Amino acid sequence: MPLAPLTSDKLYRIAALNGLNDACKSTKHLTPLDEIVGQERAQHAVEFAMSIKEKGYNIYAIGRNGLGKRTMVMRYLNRHEPNGNSHTLYDWCYVSNFGDTRCPKVLKLPAGEGCSFKKDIENLMKRLVKAFPLAFDNELYYSRAEKLKAELATKQETTLKSLTKSAEERGVSVSITTQGDYQLVAMNGKEPHSEDSFAALSAEDQQLFENTINDLEVELRGIVRKLTEWEEQYSNKQQKLDENIAQEVVGHCIKDLQLKYKKVADVKAYLADMYTDILENIDIFLEENEEQVALAYASLDKKMPRRYQVNVLVHQLDERKFPIEVEESPSYHSIFGYIENATYKGTVFTDFSLIRAGSLHRANGGVLMMDAVKVLERPYVWDGLKRALRAQKLNLSSLEREVTLSGTISLEPEAIPLNVKIILFGDYQTYQLLQHYDPEFKELFRVTADFEDDMPRNDTSEEQYARFIASIVHDNDMLHCDRKAIARIIEYSSRQADDQNKLSLHSADIANLLRETNYVARASNATMIRSSHVEQAMLNQELRVSRLKDHVMQSFVTGTTLLDVHTHAVGQVNALSVISTSDYQFGAPSRITATIAYGSGEVFDIERSAELGGNIHSKGVMILSAYLASVFGKTAKIPLTTHLTFEQSYGGVDGDSASMAEVCAIISAFSGLPLRQDIAITGSMNQFGEAQPIGGVNQKIEGFFDVCGIKGRTAGQGVIIPESNVHNLMLRKDIVEAVSKGEFQIWAISHVSQAIEIFTGNAVGIEAEQGFYPSDTVFGLVQSKLNALRR
Repeated sequence: MPLAPLTSDKLYRIAALNGLNDACKSTKHLTPLDEIVGQERAQHAVEFAMSIKEKGYNIYAIGRNGLGKRTMVMRYLNRHEPNGNSHTLYDWCYVSNFGDTRCPKVLKLPAGEGCSFKKDIENLMKRLVKAFPLAFDNELYYSRAEKLKAELATKQETTLKSLTKSAEERGVSVSITTQGDYQLVAMNGKEPHSEDSFAALSAEDQQLFENTINDLEVELRGIVRKLTEWEEQYSNKQQKLDENIAQEVVGHCIKDLQLKYKKVADVKAYLADMYTDILENIDIFLEENEEQVALAYASLDKKMPRRYQVNVLVHQLDERKFPIEVEESPSYHSIFGYIENATYKGTVFTDFSLIRAGSLHRANGGVLMMDAVKVLERPYVWDGLKRALRAQKLNLSSLEREVTLSGTISLEPEAIPLNVKIILFGDYQTYQLLQHYDPEFKELFRVTADFEDDMPRNDTSEEQYARFIASIVHDNDMLHCDRKAIARIIEYSSRQADDQNKLSLHSADIANLLRETNYVARASNATMIRSSHVEQAMLNQELRVSRLKDHVMQSFVTGTTLLDVHTHAVGQVNALSVISTSDYQFGAPSRITATIAYGSGEVFDIERSAELGGNIHSKGVMILSAYLASVFGKTAKIPLTTHLTFEQSYGGVDGDSASMAEVCAIISAFSGLPLRQDIAITGSMNQFGEAQPIGGVNQKIEGFFDVCGIKGRTAGQGVIIPESNVHNLMLRKDIVEAVSKGEFQIWAISHVSQAIEIFTGNAVGIEAEQGFYPSDTVFGLVQSKLNALRR
């Protein structure tokens, strides 16, 4: 009994939308889906990783672009609080280390208090800048300072008067030179001795004066030492006075801050250190320091002492909001932060106030999401990321110093404790490379979120998909889709999945189609998206990318590509192939021919010999050779050599989907029976002749249907496909209509022998006990010819 073609209902699965309420007329009546449909496995992986606090449970999300990986993770994180209340968020600030300015200290403050603390310190500095001059510029301070100064002057004056009186009684004058030195001069009455008058004195008087002056010099040196001691005592008393006043000023101004932050240990310790440092550097507030002002402007900060600034590195706007950072350009500086440089009078300098945060700082306590390929492309980023995750600390080191190995002076800020989940998005190939070449990858990224490409199609999933469509419509403020438009988009998704029983999860494709459909609908002044708008958008999409297809089809119009779709021919069959570009694929038929000559049974693959055939195609030829040998060469070699080729193929051939077509061409050449040229075939086979499924079945059928339209359509034309590909059929509407009218046929076969029967119109034959086939069958005719050649 001949094999019946498929009925039209097998060629396309209509979306009945049985899962939707009959009252639902459009997406307006649907609740938008607040999650990515069909990715339960990946979502469970994310939930698991986010619930574990231990080190190393970071996530690698695997899947092709367009699956909505990032969208799913973002929606999950925004909808759920992954850490609950188990983890407290903090603000992080850098401040000066008064003991070692090269190693700035880090302050940990409760979330949201970093900027408040910075403002408090700024206000404190403003108060001190005003309070210090006032404290040292009033009558009380002046009177106390003058009293100390008067005490010193009185003691100095009394001592010097005593020395002067004693010297005068002994005939010596004490005076002070313009350089501030003391000078002892012998007196001649009331006038100093001149050289002549002194020389006129007796030797005894001269000696007496010299002894007196020597004694007075000894006494004077002792007095000078006392004066120096008294000045030091005065200086100490003056400094003590200044410190007492400064302590009163600083203590009064800072006490409110100490009380406010007494429960924050880091801030409490910092305020104590700052209190001591201010007392040691009062001159900063008393003197107009142009350099400090210039440096403040160089770093674009406010006019205040730089050493007391607070650099708020991370400020949590909401202590309850889980930090989620997406790093689009993961360079070393953008992830780990950096230290800026400023220039003052031609000199480059830096300090703690020029430290800038990276995305890891901002994501601390939350999640950082990045593209895996971009991370691996940028120098030093991957190593730095692993180092931070291993140590659970964020060290802000200068990349330039590490790269150049120079001794450039730079800062070494205190490390910040790191508690973050890293989510890398990438494809499977990148995942395999990391698994294979980086042994640390498994330890740091222990959770794999594997995103599905498709999902089962049933009434429930169609209802979910309709809600997913509604969510895209709502999020992008589009026109609403009516029920038929929803059904057509679901059918499009099934076509994208190449399966009647599955729906594609490439959300980007659906979103793009909806955007273009919305444009078409608005351009036609429609108030709602209808199925006709969806069809037009799909046609527009195809028109933009189908230039190569039009070029190939034109070759059939002009006759450049030889193809017969009407007659019969020996050793010639129409096979189907798929041609792909980066964003489009289409089917096109090609002619396979087989010629025979007396030989040793070898199947000579011309494509392979010309180095145009790929490995998979060569494997297919070897398999069909094994099948032919198992059928006709059990007792003796096949005495024919077969030459097999794709006609007019110049760009290379690969894949085994033509192996059944090649067998049919060889059997035709062996038997001399002509094959129908109005039928094309696609499908691979195993060594037992069983048909195996292939890819691109829809495009292949549509390609042959279009060529038949070009060459002239007849009622007998059709395509043979493997039975296991029937569930992949989601054909164009015009082909379904042609099949329903009997103008085109599609046969689904399970064995290559069924294809031979369709092509020749004769039975293949069943092997008898002795290995012979009936003489009136195709295999019987082949066997008799081979036996004749053997004799």
